[in-house]
Amino acid sequence: MNKPIAPEISVVVPLHNEEANIAELYARLRKLMDARNETWELICVNDGSSDGTLATLLNLRRADPRVKIINLSRNFGKDIALTAGIDHAVGDAVIPLDADLQDPPELIGELVDSWRQGHDVVNATRRSRLSDSWLKRTSAAIFYHFLNKITVVRIPPNTGDFRLLSRPVVEVLKKMPERARFMKGLFSWVGFTQGTVYYDRPPRHAGTSTWNYWRLWNFAIDGFTSFSSIPLKVWSYLGLVCSLLSFVYAGFLILRTIIRGIDLPGYASIMVVMLFLGGVQLISLGVVGEYLGRIYDEVKGRPLYVVRDRYGVEEQESSGSRGA
Repeated sequence: MNKPIAPEISVVVPLHNEEANIAELYARLRKLMDARNETWELICVNDGSSDGTLATLLNLRRADPRVKIINLSRNFGKDIALTAGIDHAVGDAVIPLDADLQDPPELIGELVDSWRQGHDVVNATRRSRLSDSWLKRTSAAIFYHFLNKITVVRIPPNTGDFRLLSRPVVEVLKKMPERARFMKGLFSWVGFTQGTVYYDRPPRHAGTSTWNYWRLWNFAIDGFTSFSSIPLKVWSYLGLVCSLLSFVYAGFLILRTIIRGIDLPGYASIMVVMLFLGGVQLISLGVVGEYLGRIYDEVKGRPLYVVRDRYGVEEQESSGSRGA
């Protein structure tokens, strides 16, 4: 019996309650890949969906064995689900893709062409984000501006998880065991030869995004703490500045006492100084706590994700230290 031909392209899609988008995603992806005569696989990671996502995926797999499914035991989050899919992808090129169709599958052809021209990583950068609100576009621009200022790794702005990763890049990513996974930073950290493809981002095909501003805030904190220790150093400098100001103010009080004699200190000034220094201390403790919490998660050594079922996907030895 002939051994099945290994796919050259692996498309990895993390899904959480995306039942309404699956059929359209598969149809557009299949039309493109078959028209290009590519050998491909679609690895769908069901990240604890509560709707009919898994049932829809199983129906697709019955019709097309190129659809492969990893069913996680619960919701682990998008970056962890994406990691699980990358761990099990066997293609020479791996393409993470969102299920909401805001990252158009038709762009995969350009990504693959750029890869075959010699790029190890091909970023899909958004030329416009008209489907996002003004606040979201502005906050994203500010976040990436400051993140690139305080990190040694440049993370391209307006670039999500949608990109192409060559096999050497994937093998490096599979050796990164950290729990707080800011995937956009990890994709940039590996280096290699990088290319860029630009596109206009359309609105969601169906459904409602589960990303709210609280989750985006936590996402931003993960980015800062995963790739920079500057937030810790800032408070050392701020403490030094506060100490110098305190000495200056103490000198001012001594001189005023010598010149004008003793008077009652002002209640308001004391309260302002106490509240200011107390706030600085609490904020600095919070920043230190964020880093300590991440160290605590790392030393526990729990697997990144737990797979409940696999359909058409073999367990990968290289993922044994990360998934259970």
